[in-house]
Amino acid sequence: MKEDFKFIEGGVTAAAGYTAHGLNCGLNPDKNKNDLALVYSEKQCNAAAVYTTNKVKGAPILVTKRHLDNNGGKARAIIANSKNANTCNANGIEIADGMAKLVADNMNIPEDEVIVASTGVIGEVMSIEPFKNSIKDLVAGLSKDGHLRAENAIMTTDTVPKEIAVEFSLGGKKCVLGGMAKGSGMIHPNMATTLNFLTTDVSISSDMLHSALSEIVTVTYNCLTIDGDTSTNDMVSVMANGMAENAEINDVGEDFDKFKEALYIVMEQLTRMLAKDGEGATKLIEVHVTKAPSKDCAIKVAKSVAGSSLFKCAIFGEDANWGRIACAVGYTDEDFDIMLMDCDLTSDAGVIPVCRNGYGVAFSEEEAAKVLKEDEIIVNICLNQGDYDAKAWGCDLTYDYVKINGDYRS
Repeated sequence: MKEDFKFIEGGVTAAAGYTAHGLNCGLNPDKNKNDLALVYSEKQCNAAAVYTTNKVKGAPILVTKRHLDNNGGKARAIIANSKNANTCNANGIEIADGMAKLVADNMNIPEDEVIVASTGVIGEVMSIEPFKNSIKDLVAGLSKDGHLRAENAIMTTDTVPKEIAVEFSLGGKKCVLGGMAKGSGMIHPNMATTLNFLTTDVSISSDMLHSALSEIVTVTYNCLTIDGDTSTNDMVSVMANGMAENAEINDVGEDFDKFKEALYIVMEQLTRMLAKDGEGATKLIEVHVTKAPSKDCAIKVAKSVAGSSLFKCAIFGEDANWGRIACAVGYTDEDFDIMLMDCDLTSDAGVIPVCRNGYGVAFSEEEAAKVLKEDEIIVNICLNQGDYDAKAWGCDLTYDYVKINGDYRS
């Protein structure tokens, strides 16, 4: 990371003006597990969001999109729950609207400035009562150090919290961009179940915020795959309250480029966290594709390899079966010459060249086993026919993935 960016603590509340809280409202029978989160900005924010492309969309997605479309991209708060996705429910819109109204009424803000999100089981009956019973405590508990309580509330099968924040400057003003994410399975975004909330004190217009988010999501979250299933509730939202007091970014230029760098750093780190915590995962897989004929080609090849079930199984078994990489590269729907490809397998334990000019090269199985024993594996694929590159992230496919999803509802 460049020297003018610095990681700091605080996640979604690291930027000026943000507080958060999380508690158990009764959706999750485990009272030690939070299931309802609130994030709040003391000033109105410009906001942007991208959503799942699944034809089946959770009611919170529809409500949030309506809010941001109708009010010109303004937001002040996020309310999110886990355990129940509020998807395919006859009263889903009523519930999501009710969640927004509860926040609005208890915080004296416009209802359409509330972002609503849910994650959990699809098609489960849902009631507004748990939210009604908990809203006052949720609001009363808002604090600067509430970010981990909020993060805990959106986790489902996640085993670790996922949050990050970065500090940088624009026009001599200190700025912060942070966020939190959840997701462990049903992840293959195309903007899995993954929810991602980003906050910043940068002053930036809603249009430029949306432009930046749309660009960066393409090379981060959309290059993530755990199991090939695109969730019904995927959402990435970003709120900017302007409290850093930099000159508002309302056009392309140096400040906009630097903001996008910060956004990429945060979103890439969260993407890696999501991949590494895939359901049952023991290893993070990061695929680097270089010298591709186009950006789309580089992205598609990287995602194809990261998403290959056979290759994911090979990584779990610590087997350098690179033919599965070649297979996944070969069925990518792009035009390139596979006979120009080079490939290496890399980790902290070393580098193993496995392919040159489309053909296999001899390598030590003993050395390969050492490389693949590490918990982060990088696949370097050079197509040698262009100037474009991309990354994709995934994880190995293990016995535990089947166990987790075999009894997910319980």
